[in-house]
Amino acid sequence: MYRLRSLFFTISFCFFAIVVALPVQAQTSSQQWPQRPVRFIIPLGPGSGVDITARLVADKLSAKWGQPVVVENRPGGDAFLAITAVLSAHDDHVLLFAPASTFTAHTLLHDKLPYDPKELVPIARVTNTLIALGVPTDLNVSSVKELAAKIKAEPGKLNYASVTGANDLLFAAWLKTEKLDMAKVPYKDTVQAINDLAEGRIHAFIGAYAIMRPRVQAGKVRVIALTNRQHAKALNDIPTAAEAPAVRERIAADIRQVVSDSDVETKLAATGQVVNPGTPTEFTEAIEDQLKTVRQIGETLGIKPAQ
Repeated sequence: MYRLRSLFFTISFCFFAIVVALPVQAQTSSQQWPQRPVRFIIPLGPGSGVDITARLVADKLSAKWGQPVVVENRPGGDAFLAITAVLSAHDDHVLLFAPASTFTAHTLLHDKLPYDPKELVPIARVTNTLIALGVPTDLNVSSVKELAAKIKAEPGKLNYASVTGANDLLFAAWLKTEKLDMAKVPYKDTVQAINDLAEGRIHAFIGAYAIMRPRVQAGKVRVIALTNRQHAKALNDIPTAAEAPAVRERIAADIRQVVSDSDVETKLAATGQVVNPGTPTEFTEAIEDQLKTVRQIGETLGIKPAQ
């Protein structure tokens, strides 16, 4: 497999499965929280990488917190459906569990946003998710170089799909840099994209290895590249509104304990994820690091961020 360093001219890219909370009008103390069932809102459909992780973590946290932790899928709308559902709840028991890449690219992908990014308050980094570039086995392509050659030989005839957000920009930057003509096929549910990839109806997909894995094992999909993984750098916190530090620290600490369990770590590793829990501060730093990478990709594509 080839690392996709050529995609960003030595820029490496991280993808995080995460928990993010939003400020509410009335916060509970860390000792009292949770007082009732907790909801994890997921911006992708069942079977996606973040869905697999969320359900595994939710099961462990339910036992630890003594309250049900319910996973609710809200795919579509470029994650706006999930984010606005959490915002409109005004409830610190309703959390967004999502890949950071679903929202770090929003200012480059949309002229206006239906929410204020400063309202997203990082709580806990859970894992570094392995992002893969997969192709149908029948495409007879075994490297990024071979894929580029095939696209050049058949301009406009091949298509691709990706998990929305920063992954869109990642692949688009590579296509532009290499002067390749490849159409994008939009999907509300990326699990369906994997089915189409396996059957050869689309010719490339970039997203979490977790959802490709069954098709890879079945011999239908070949992974030809993996994105780089890197640790967060020491950067300033993202400004946020009305944080609840005690509750954030409590949730983050509980998640660190849960995902450090050998059984959980083994199950997550099998789906192509590296357990990498962090404190709210570490997680904020990681998001800022990813935002810088996304901005650099946006500059490559000539996209100005929304104000």
